[in-house]
Amino acid sequence: MEKRWVYQDSAEDEAVQKLAKEINVNPALANLLIQRGVDNFDEAKTFFRPNLKMLHDPFLMKDMEHAVNRLILAMERNEKILIYGDYDVDGTTSVALAYGFLQTIYEPIEYYIPDRYKEGYGISEEGIQYAAENDFSLIISLDCGIRAVGLINEARKKNIDFIICDHHRPGDQLPPAHAILNPKQVGCSYPFKELCGCGVGFKLLHGLCIRLKNHQKKLAEWLDLVAVAIAADIVPINGENRILSYFGLQRLNEAARPGLKALAQLAGLRNDINIENIVFGFAPRINAAGRMEHAKAAVQLLLAETDEQALKMANELNVQNTERRGYDTHMTQEALEMIEQEEKLLQAKTTVLFKNDWHKGVVGIVASRCIEKYYRPTVILTESHGKASGSARSVDGYDVYAAIEACSDLLEQFGGHKYAAGLTMPVENVPLFQQKFEETVAQSISDDQLIPLVNIDTKINLSDITPKFYNVVKQFAPFGPGNMRPIFMSDYLMVYGYPQILKEQHLKFSVRQEGSQKVYNAIGFGMAHYYEIVLEGKPFQMAYNVEENHYNGNTSLQLMIRDIKPME
Repeated sequence: MEKRWVYQDSAEDEAVQKLAKEINVNPALANLLIQRGVDNFDEAKTFFRPNLKMLHDPFLMKDMEHAVNRLILAMERNEKILIYGDYDVDGTTSVALAYGFLQTIYEPIEYYIPDRYKEGYGISEEGIQYAAENDFSLIISLDCGIRAVGLINEARKKNIDFIICDHHRPGDQLPPAHAILNPKQVGCSYPFKELCGCGVGFKLLHGLCIRLKNHQKKLAEWLDLVAVAIAADIVPINGENRILSYFGLQRLNEAARPGLKALAQLAGLRNDINIENIVFGFAPRINAAGRMEHAKAAVQLLLAETDEQALKMANELNVQNTERRGYDTHMTQEALEMIEQEEKLLQAKTTVLFKNDWHKGVVGIVASRCIEKYYRPTVILTESHGKASGSARSVDGYDVYAAIEACSDLLEQFGGHKYAAGLTMPVENVPLFQQKFEETVAQSISDDQLIPLVNIDTKINLSDITPKFYNVVKQFAPFGPGNMRPIFMSDYLMVYGYPQILKEQHLKFSVRQEGSQKVYNAIGFGMAHYYEIVLEGKPFQMAYNVEENHYNGNTSLQLMIRDIKPME
């Protein structure tokens, strides 16, 4: 699939040279900093050396005062508190954080995670019934609840108060909760709007610690869970999320709790664990619990107290993850065949597929897999409890949530954000939804948005790449949306020696730039199709990341290829 190269705007040369001199870095790196909103020494110091004191005052968040006061009142009255969370990584880490921290200072507390298949997403009737039957008078919901107007009304009738900690977009009507913590709600002046659900839960606990004038150091020990949630929920890693993930990763690498240590061991992670490791190593295994059986197992793992106990639980999740991969592979193959067998689907600007026996737990993964082949907004649906239920995923820059909202007359339930959403509808509405979603997207998406994007930060010469250069690049981490690993471009490149194809799909070669004898190693995973271009012996240009390669105890710099184009 052809990719579209988009170059970030370069900063003014005078500003670049000034910053490069002030902080003693290569001008290309100064340019990267200015692109990220860092343009003087003090801002660079803040960027490279975050501090927990830089976190915003939690009481800037709308309803925080009400939420903390209600939580303290519950503790003073010895009320039973139920921590209620969603079944994905953000939800399970939120529950582990809130329950795990609060139980160290308060005893009558339990947690509840809905069954993905019996209860569905978010607040459920069963959950409220459980709370009522077991005398819980306060529920703290995490990563869900912002749209549960009717159910929270039912809870009120049963004398159960709700504190909602959510980050999904609110609907037109807010639930009648005692307090709603969500930076995206109207009238909330909290300076950072992109917290994940676990991040909002952390701010509630932060506010509690401030009011109690105690426990803040103890709370910081739980930041590893917040980092896992930030990574897995693909929220921007800038602003407050950068600080939370920076210290969360530090905790994860230096004093990981047993559950996360066991996951790292099973994922084969030995070097410094980063955001990418969490996304591909931790998240699928944590998610596997809720996808295949019950997400309670994930919370139990995250709260495990001994390495032995944690490893046993992590092995069970690993087995479930292997089972999940089997469903994933089979369903993806079926989905791609459905597209390829129908001309109308091949020519469409969206993919909407329904099959009644697909596994509900992996529809979101299959949607992402389909986008890898057919780059366009995608909805994958299956039948659950007599309804068509599924997940949507989007392409860079396109708001799939808004497109789904435009089809809300056909839906019974939906929720999510710009790039990912969940939805439920009557089975008979699927063809109508397919048509309306296609029309909505076709009218609002540009042709460019249907071509995969390579965002190039800056052009450099290969000779710029030195150990010092890379050492500064490394300090731009944590990398993720809003602060991606820098992509460089160099031109007039030539292969040195002969390129290799590894395992029939990966491309590896040594490369040098015209006019220089310095040689660099380059590797492109899944890029064997570029073999002919580099073999021709003609100059080419390449987009790439600079990374460290650890092999046989040796560490060297290598270029991780993102795309290759012949020189015009």
